This record gives sequence, C-alpha cells and structure tokens, in this order.
Amino acid sequence: MTKQKIALITGITGQDGSYLAELLLDKGYAVHGIKRRTSSKNIMRLEHLFDAGRGLEGSKNLTLHHGDLTDGSSLTRIMNQVQPDEIYNLAAQSHVQVSFEEPEYTANTDALGVLRLLEIMRNLSNPPRLYQASTSELYGGLDGGYLSETTPFSPRSPYAAAKHYAFQICKIYREAYGLFVCNGILFNHESPRRGENFVTRKITTGVAAIVLGKQAKLLLGNLDSIRDWGHARDYVKAQWMMLQQKTPSDLVIATGEAITVREFVRICFELVGVVVDFSGAGTSEIGTIVAFTDYDESLFPIELRLEIGDVVIEVDERFFRPLEVDHLLGDASLARKMLGWTPDTTILELAREMLVSDVRKAIL
Repeated sequence: MTKQKIALITGITGQDGSYLAELLLDKGYAVHGIKRRTSSKNIMRLEHLFDAGRGLEGSKNLTLHHGDLTDGSSLTRIMNQVQPDEIYNLAAQSHVQVSFEEPEYTANTDALGVLRLLEIMRNLSNPPRLYQASTSELYGGLDGGYLSETTPFSPRSPYAAAKHYAFQICKIYREAYGLFVCNGILFNHESPRRGENFVTRKITTGVAAIVLGKQAKLLLGNLDSIRDWGHARDYVKAQWMMLQQKTPSDLVIATGEAITVREFVRICFELVGVVVDFSGAGTSEIGTIVAFTDYDESLFPIELRLEIGDVVIEVDERFFRPLEVDHLLGDASLARKMLGWTPDTTILELAREMLVSDVRKAIL
C-alpha cells in the first residue's frame, strides 16, 4: 500500500495556498497549512475544503496550525509534528507598495523566514522537499524583452530584494547541504481569490461596482505597466510538478503574453458591454465611455445605468510606486520542456472569471 504523502503549505489562507490545497487534496495528500493567529478569521478561501460539521482542526485530510515565518520556534514545532514530505512556502508580505511602507517586516518574513525553514530542514534526518515561491519582480523589468532563468536580476523594491535573498539562500542550501529546494519564478497570477489591493482585482471589483451604479469611477496608478498575467490555478500545478522531478531546479512560470494595465481595464469593461477610450497622459489620463456593445447577459445579469461621455477611469499619483517596474514578460520554455507544463487559461478567460465573480458579489 502506498504511503499517503504529507504536504505542509505556509500561507495556505492566501490565493495560491487555497488552489494548491485543492490540487493536493485531489491527489490524495494529507494537507497541513500554517496560518498566522492574526489571520485566523481569514479562511474564506478554504471553507469549502473542510468536512461539514467537523470544525477547522478536525477535517480528515486538511489541518491548520498556528505559526509564523517570523517565529522559528513555531515552525520547528509544526515541522516536527507534521513531518511533511513536501513544503510549499507561499507565505509572504507580497504587496510591492506595502513593502516600501513596511520594509523591515517584509525582510523578516520574505527573506529571513525562508532561512528559518531551511535551517530547520537541514537538521532533520530526512528533510522534506521545499518549493519556494519566488517572483518576476526580481528582474525589475530590465529591457522590455522576454525574461528567463538566465536573465540577470535587478530588484526595484524591498519586496523584490527580500525575495532575491530568499532565492539565493535556497540555492546556497541546495548546493551546500544537498537539500531538494526549488525556486519557482512565477510571473503575475490572478484569480477571483486575489486580494482586492492587487491591481487586477481592484479593476474587476471597480468595474463591477461602476456598471451596477455603486461607484462612479475607478482610480488607478501607472496604466502603462505591462504584465504577464496568468491564472493562479494553472500556476500551482507547476509548483507541484517542480517537486515531483528527480532533481531540483529553478524555473520561470509564465504565459509568455503580456498586456498593459490599460488594456486589462478595456477588456473588463467590454465584457460587460462598455467601450472605454483613453485620452491624456500621465496623471491627466482619463478613461471615458464612448460606446456600448453586446455582452453575455447570462453571465452578467445587470442593467447598465451609464451614459456615453461618463469618465470612469482616472489616474492618481498616490498609486505609483517609488520605483516603477514597467515591463514583465516571461519565457517559460524551460518549464514547458522539463515539466510538460502549459497554462490553460487565457487573459480573456481570466478577466471573465474574475469579473463574473465580482459582479455576483456586488449584486448581493
């Protein structure tokens, strides 16, 4: 009889953690997750995974533990108790703008938190495999071209700098102690479970509120930023696949297609039958309704109360970063070759799924 695999997910209450938990449970894993006590009420992304009536700590294959990457003693306790085969370190202070406001906390969690995990692992007689969530922010949008595993890093935020440390310390422990450690350099990945302080979700919640007459306009930052956006559900598959290989490696996970924030706004409005045109430049740029078009009323049961000429987008300098990263486009050809991984969701499908979810929430 095959032994049931045990996985430990840090940051399980987040977007990626919830999709990964679903994936691993479907594959027959016993899944353990670490959540901070301050996020004890923030389990809405996981509630559908718990057995009815058994409580959060009593589900058959999903168990949550209180812990924190800033607290080595809690990590040691959980690691000894769970004895995982695989660890997915998804916990982080992951908002770039917040990292400028809270750089010390970001470093303690995103950099030193990884070191704490590695130190515990190297002192175990049978250390688990570790997936470390890295980021395309490491590149800093260097040259506007495709970014791959061989592209030099140039971090432009405290968040990226902390993740750079984590990336390098994982490589060092892999080479020095023979640990099975992988860095997944994931480009932007979104979903209906994305936090509302991230730009894609801010856009889909804003568009939903505007077309339902609950909000007049949406304020955004740099509309020229170009991002390679995929679906988190696709990207957690790559995380799992990386830990199933014979040897550990660091891989870029991306769709290979990128659009501007401005274009993502256009896509979302057109999905609900609103055509928006942009004029002006910089902080004077605005988005104005210029036409209406057909939309799928079965997906969006709404009655538009908008008029041609309404200004629905404005740029606010408060949402610009101190250092901008203008262009992130990934080359995941190595992951395609080594893992056989490909993304299943297009940017249009992603925007539609997010917008359907946010329109339904706004109607309630």
